[in-house]
Amino acid sequence: QVHLVESGGGLVQPGGSLRLSCETSGTIFERNDMSWHRQAPGKERELVAGIPADGGAHYADSVKGRFTISRDNAKDTVYLQMNDLNHEGKAVYYCRAVEPQGRFGVLDCWGQGTQVTVSS
Repeated sequence: QVHLVESGGGLVQPGGSLRLSCETSGTIFERNDMSWHRQAPGKERELVAGIPADGGAHYADSVKGRFTISRDNAKDTVYLQMNDLNHEGKAVYYCRAVEPQGRFGVLDCWGQGTQVTVSS
């Protein structure tokens, strides 16, 4: 069974930084396309950043230049470094893992989320 456990959320002042981590188990991590998503109150969940199994990170326009996604295949962990946070950053952040299953499609798993609050 696949498990994704996020950590690193918390309270930060505007302009501050946080680093989120998502540790996975029960899957071959290096085969997974990993991504971070967030959901603010009253809004739909949105993609923040993604890093496929073969690299090549991509970002939502709203976070380009401020957020960095990275992965450590030796630790089965994906990270999201968030700098210069603003009030739009207040949301629950979710980690997602998508692993190809050949002719069976994909295995698509989500973590439980970690809360980020941006407030002075």
